[in-house]
Amino acid sequence: MNWSFQLYSARNFQPWETVIKTVADAGYAHVEGFGGLYDDPKSLRGMLDRDGLTMPTGHFSLDMLENDFSRAASIADTLGVKVMICPHIAADLRPSDATGWRGFGERLAKVGEAAKRAGYDFAWHNHDFEFMKLDDGSTPQEHILSAAPDIGWEMDVAWVIRGGADALPWIEKYGSRIVAVHVKDIARQGEGLDEDGWSDVGYGTVDWPALMKAFKANSAARYYVMEQDNPNDIERFARRSIESAKNF
Repeated sequence: MNWSFQLYSARNFQPWETVIKTVADAGYAHVEGFGGLYDDPKSLRGMLDRDGLTMPTGHFSLDMLENDFSRAASIADTLGVKVMICPHIAADLRPSDATGWRGFGERLAKVGEAAKRAGYDFAWHNHDFEFMKLDDGSTPQEHILSAAPDIGWEMDVAWVIRGGADALPWIEKYGSRIVAVHVKDIARQGEGLDEDGWSDVGYGTVDWPALMKAFKANSAARYYVMEQDNPNDIERFARRSIESAKNF
């Protein structure tokens, strides 16, 4: 199993040299990058090489992907990224209806075409808003995937759940599109109050054993990326989460 670690989880635990060693010592083989890391890709690559980690997937902003793709490609080449992932669209830029979301999907499709020409895979990473019903009863995620049939999906299961959806039918229907998974857990009632309601993987309410069975049976996922948006102890989160995941 390709266990990875989203370095965004550790943005508040600097320096990066220490973070990367902590992740490697916890037993991860891979990490996933994000925009805040890319100011000095060569230095970052040196840190990864030193501790025996690779970065097969990375998050890149929509703005960079659409308006400075050559820079994104240069960063990806330096870091060894094979799958470029667009992680988000700001609230004030989100469409409000099905037509708008189809248009957004078409934008992602164009990025996907550019990525393919350059030798990369490309995927969209969800949050909760893609699963909130529009006025016509459809969801943004349906329109994104329909309008961009050739791009992949990095499925963030905990955000799917927070968006009010059941993850299993989505895995069954779109499994062939799922190239990576964010493995994240939601805290039990009254817990995780200083961690935005998240928990270490395996210590919350998400039924990860059942989900992992579904991913293995129905999806094309190659990377399982541990993430916690606001942990209060990065070493504990990294260590306990991979220990749990290895038992799923």
